[in-house]
Amino acid sequence: MGLHHMQIGEVAEQTGLSLRTIRYYEEVGLVSPSSRTAGGFRLYTETDVARLRLVRRMKPLEFSLDEMKDLLQVLDGLEADAQSPQHADLLTRLEMYRDAANARVSALREQLDVAEGFAADLKREIGRQRKKAAKQHQ
Repeated sequence: MGLHHMQIGEVAEQTGLSLRTIRYYEEVGLVSPSSRTAGGFRLYTETDVARLRLVRRMKPLEFSLDEMKDLLQVLDGLEADAQSPQHADLLTRLEMYRDAANARVSALREQLDVAEGFAADLKREIGRQRKKAAKQHQ
C-alpha cells in the first residue's frame, strides 16, 4: 500500500501553519516535502506533517531555527540505528532539549501567573470603580 501524499493546502489545514510558513521552513531546511507532482506541486507524507507539528510546538518556546533543525536531526539519528556509536550522544542531546523545553515551560508558567494576577487586579479595580460610580448616582 502506498503512502498517502498531501498537497500543501491540506498540510496547512492539518498543522495550523500558513502556506508561506511551510514554504519558509522548506527554504531554511527544516522540513522538505517527500516528493513533488509532475507539475512541481509539493507532496507531503504523515511523517512530514508530524515534523511540521513538532516545529510548530517548538516555536512558542522560542527555539531558534538552528535548534529546531538540530532537534530534527537528533530524532532522525535516533530513528536510524539504535546500535550506532552516536546513539548515546544523540540521546544526551535529546535530553538537553527536553530540559530546555521544561525550563521554558516553567518560565511561561511564571509569566502566566503574573498576567493572571494583573488581570485579576484590573477586574477588582473595575468592580471598585463601578461601586464608586453607583454610590455617586444615588
